[in-house]
Amino acid sequence: MVITRERRTTGTGVSVARPDGVPKVRGEFAFASDLWMEGMLWGHTLRAPHAHARIVSIDPSGALRVPGVHAVLTADDVPGRATFGLVVPDQPVLAGDVVRFAGEAVAVVAAEHPELARQAAAAIRVEYEPLAPLVDAELALGAEPIHPDGNVYRQLVIRRGDAAAHGPIAVEGEYEVGMQDQAPLGPEAGLAVPADDGGVELFVATQYLHVDREQTAAALGLDPQLVRLTLGGVGGAFGAREDISLQIHLCLLALQTRRPVKMVYSRAESFVGHVHRHPARIRLRHEADRDGRLVRVEGRMLLDGGAYASTSVPVLVNAMSFAAGPYRVPTVDVEGIVVRTNNPPCGAMRGFGAVQACFAYEAQMDRLAAACGVDPVELRLRNAMGPGDEFIFGQRAGASFPLRETIRACTRHPLPEPPVQSREAGAADLPGASGRTTEEHDVRRGIGFAVSVKNLMFSEGHDDLSTAHCRLRDGVVTVTCAAAEVGQGFVTLVHQIAHEVLGVERVVVAPADTSIGDAGSTSASRQTWMSGGAVLAACEAVRDELLDRVARDHAVAAGSLAVRNGSIVGTDGSRGVDLRVEDAIRGVDLEATRVHRHRPTTPLDADGQGEPHVAFAVAAHRAVVDVDVELGLVRVVQVATAQDVGRVLNPLQALGQIEGGIAQGLGLAVMEEVILDQGHIRNASFTDYLVPTALDAAEVLVDFVEVPDPDAPLGAKGIGEPPTISSTPAIVAAIRDATGVPLRRVPVRPSDIVGPSSGS
Repeated sequence: MVITRERRTTGTGVSVARPDGVPKVRGEFAFASDLWMEGMLWGHTLRAPHAHARIVSIDPSGALRVPGVHAVLTADDVPGRATFGLVVPDQPVLAGDVVRFAGEAVAVVAAEHPELARQAAAAIRVEYEPLAPLVDAELALGAEPIHPDGNVYRQLVIRRGDAAAHGPIAVEGEYEVGMQDQAPLGPEAGLAVPADDGGVELFVATQYLHVDREQTAAALGLDPQLVRLTLGGVGGAFGAREDISLQIHLCLLALQTRRPVKMVYSRAESFVGHVHRHPARIRLRHEADRDGRLVRVEGRMLLDGGAYASTSVPVLVNAMSFAAGPYRVPTVDVEGIVVRTNNPPCGAMRGFGAVQACFAYEAQMDRLAAACGVDPVELRLRNAMGPGDEFIFGQRAGASFPLRETIRACTRHPLPEPPVQSREAGAADLPGASGRTTEEHDVRRGIGFAVSVKNLMFSEGHDDLSTAHCRLRDGVVTVTCAAAEVGQGFVTLVHQIAHEVLGVERVVVAPADTSIGDAGSTSASRQTWMSGGAVLAACEAVRDELLDRVARDHAVAAGSLAVRNGSIVGTDGSRGVDLRVEDAIRGVDLEATRVHRHRPTTPLDADGQGEPHVAFAVAAHRAVVDVDVELGLVRVVQVATAQDVGRVLNPLQALGQIEGGIAQGLGLAVMEEVILDQGHIRNASFTDYLVPTALDAAEVLVDFVEVPDPDAPLGAKGIGEPPTISSTPAIVAAIRDATGVPLRRVPVRPSDIVGPSSGS
């Protein structure tokens, strides 16, 4: 893609290089797994081998006899609150009575060497009484509770409109989404260091420093001010690092041994050490008039939340909010339930409930288009919401809601060349690639289309905020914000904002830590809006004080000056005081802290109506695939997209986010699934859990649809999640188009295409 913007090298709207880009490419960037300190010990976690069992006894004596072991801790050694949780504290720090999923932490060990720590953990003797695991979400509704809080995390209905309204054309379907893993390349890692004041310093890869601190301090029985967190280098996140993993365990060991303690999860441990995307079963019925305009949507969503709550409740709210997609629907009756099982816990993953909903409602829109004899794109345009239209939960879309523009922009992308016609032209261009398994006469090309909508920021009355501090001293701007940089490029945005607002070339982004106020989680596509807004406000406060000083010194009216292109000029564009910023800031020491909040939201009522969300972003995807219909092999040839971004702040960085999100959507469509057997993960490795590589990547065509949001501090919307949401259903729609097979489950396996029931 060729990106053309105005010819500037700094500020917002241009492709400023990432400050961490070159070190990462060279292998010089320090990730959390690279942390090291003189005299540090190594931690390891003993995990339960059962999906459900009572703990009869734990005997740590064998571990304590291993040379070089300094601590073995169990549930009895947790000095503070025994449970933790991002929304509800329902998960034991260390299981003491019952284990509820295979891989739950039972004990932690600290030793002089990581292998000694593993040996010591293996020497702990735990007697279990295995219990029958509850692994079917449907059965969980009527089963005996497996937790004191019960088996239902939340049940929700969205009901509105004329209950007697029906359309002459109806389509109904049942859909299923498998469990997807975030698969960050960097495993969970951290280093805890005991402090002289009785507290602890924790360096960790995370998405949410302040909530980590709250949960960790509660478990340690310490004042939160004594638990100080600093962000370690993060090797990918996508929701996997929003929950506690090793944070509390590390701090317990460090405080017990009075030594620094480091932990790094193995790949297999990472699969059980973080949450996953919720598996879903969704039934929908769409009714429309003969022109294809929606009259009624009804259905049911069932999500499997696994053993502990994590963010299951807000995930359900999101999934239900978008059960009918970004379409006008006068009558709705949808029920949603998320339940507890003995499967691994599920929580945040890129798309956060909207992914599961989109796969189902977009499949329904294609079926409805076929039933009405209407082109699938045209059907979406006829039903597309616009500014001021109401969602099924009663809230109106804001002024920046360019859905129709996004759909039309996506369809304008050129289609790829026809499939390769001979082996000599390149076997890698065929499904099966260099394996040379595919015969070209078995290849069918398909085209699919899908659109999506996603909320931005936290919902249902959450007091969402971000804090930033800006200091201008000795010609250098230092910005401090606790927003976690997880690869999305927030550090680049900070540089751009500071350059633009203050006109200063030298900008330093201080390490993200808990010494400053909360910045919220790097999730929900919120940091550009929330922390970008806080950084903007802090920089503007410093700039305004600087300009007031210059105005006084030069005897001009306060408020008559502005910073533009490195100079202080008049607000009317005149030369003002004819002063370069670099001259004005000599000897200056100014600072400001600002907190940014968005407008308030409200919880949904008993009928699922309210103002639960802050803002929305839409996207459209068109996928082109080649399918070997004899072998069931799929090659995704091209994914074209148009995305509502509000305003582009860094075109190249935005492109990277969109390409990465499409890769994860492709993974869910055709390869990524955590395979469970009675609650046990059977493919906890990158050998068996397949993720797209460069060889699987499709050509990606991108169009940014820019309608600045008037409520956004920079006019920009978060862009990280929408690429993952509708890319999956677009790819599956293209496979359906090529094969004629219904395909109501993702990921699509070869056997789904060529199996005995594929033609049903």
